[in-house]
Amino acid sequence: MKHYQALDSFSDIKVLSDPRRMAVVRLLMRAPATLSQLGEQLGMSAARVRHHLKLLETAGLVELDHTLPAGGFTEKYYRASAQAYFIQRVILPHPAQDGTIFIIGSHDPALELLADGLSTGLHHPELRAIPVGSLDGLVALRQGLCQITGCHLFEPESGTYNASYVRHFFPGQPMEIFTLAYRQQGLLIRAGNPRQIAGTGDLAREDITFINRRPGSGTRLWLDWQIHEQGLDSSVINGWLREVNTHAAVAQAVLSGEADYGLAVAAAARSSGLDFIPLFEERFDLVLTKPTLEDPLIGQLLDSICSAPIRRRISSLAGYRTTDTGAHVQVI
Repeated sequence: MKHYQALDSFSDIKVLSDPRRMAVVRLLMRAPATLSQLGEQLGMSAARVRHHLKLLETAGLVELDHTLPAGGFTEKYYRASAQAYFIQRVILPHPAQDGTIFIIGSHDPALELLADGLSTGLHHPELRAIPVGSLDGLVALRQGLCQITGCHLFEPESGTYNASYVRHFFPGQPMEIFTLAYRQQGLLIRAGNPRQIAGTGDLAREDITFINRRPGSGTRLWLDWQIHEQGLDSSVINGWLREVNTHAAVAQAVLSGEADYGLAVAAAARSSGLDFIPLFEERFDLVLTKPTLEDPLIGQLLDSICSAPIRRRISSLAGYRTTDTGAHVQVI
């Protein structure tokens, strides 16, 4: 889908939190350069530049452009990667200026439908969603890397979602929360349930393999709470250390046979032809700062979410309910 772009992890954005590495990437966006050329322009030693280049290369933000022989040795010229140019769009001081809305946070199939629906109108904003998990999404919003974050963070004490986490990340700041949808989560298993998996009580079984979500995702936080409630040691769960970033990746692991089961939304099961064991319904919210509401693009987005066509598209997803879609959630 051309209006929906995902990154597999949040590590590349975190690498750029160091201003020296940001400076390196900016220089390499202008033109390829060698280690020594970068050092001269930045006033850094070759060893220090090499350290930052290695981290950027590992994150996929810089890459080798070409090599040239020079005085008996080979000079390596580096350039910014295509990934770096996308990240640059995310970290602009005002990303909405180019008509794009960035949503960094939890992965959700409804956001894909929303992005696709917006693309049908000539004057609608372009929506790009980057799945990094609910907690990292709130961090990104606090750092100004996006206009909106999507999250579904369960609060065991109250049995509700998101509000206390928002208050924790944004103390004293006026914040807004709007519901996108309710959705069902459960265990994805192969068709016919050949391994006879019944629920989370089977997590300790040695004969089946689990596929996990990464720490910081709302799904993982819910599961961590469940394991705590059951008094279960996660080290006994076969496959616990294998982690993926999206519901679709969970479905793919089960479909391919790399895992016997995993926790994800019902929509991911249906689209992959997998069976689904429902466990709970959760509320998926969109979080933004109150001043962001003054942006006309954001107003268009929220109006679209409340529209009948978008609500119908979201309702078409397996396990989705749009009873409160577009509703304002109180942040006390």
